[in-house]
Amino acid sequence: MDKKNLRKKYKELRAQLTDQQIEDYSLDIANQLVTLDIWNDKMYHLFLSIEKQKEIQTDFILHVLQGKDKNVVISKSNFEDYSMNHFLLTDDTLIEINKWGIPEPDGNGIQINENQLDVIFIPLLACDHYGNRIGYGKGFYDRFLKKCRPNAIKIGLSFFHPIDSEITTTTDDVPLNILVCTDKIFHFGYK
Repeated sequence: MDKKNLRKKYKELRAQLTDQQIEDYSLDIANQLVTLDIWNDKMYHLFLSIEKQKEIQTDFILHVLQGKDKNVVISKSNFEDYSMNHFLLTDDTLIEINKWGIPEPDGNGIQINENQLDVIFIPLLACDHYGNRIGYGKGFYDRFLKKCRPNAIKIGLSFFHPIDSEITTTTDDVPLNILVCTDKIFHFGYK
């Protein structure tokens, strides 16, 4: 199945989930995350959930990070060049929802460079058993991940297990190290 059809299929699968299922599954994913050996780092990049896309609710993960006194970094998207700027989440950070429904910082605050990030939580629609992922198709995260340190831990979050067929990739695609699902964690070249 090509990327376009996979994208459509997994958007439809997510659309079938109830709000209660999304909340329960999101909590399950956060509980899986706490079992990983990733909590000795300092800078954690987290996406804020797009409700209309029925994404994983990352509030649970945010609470874990804050409870462990970690630095949390969130992004602001630039739809002109499909890049992202990253900001430290503080008590003073003002979150706005842009016209695409993405919650993001207003752009004021402490800017963080990609090479400062240790652990990156990544949204996705589908993933294969090699860590190749399919997002919404604009390449925001691949551009972002290419700027990060090679040893930054890239963790995908998904309601669904990896697909059996391999996703076709290009040199611009950056694979995941780990995929965390509701009931299982998949490792791709990272222990």
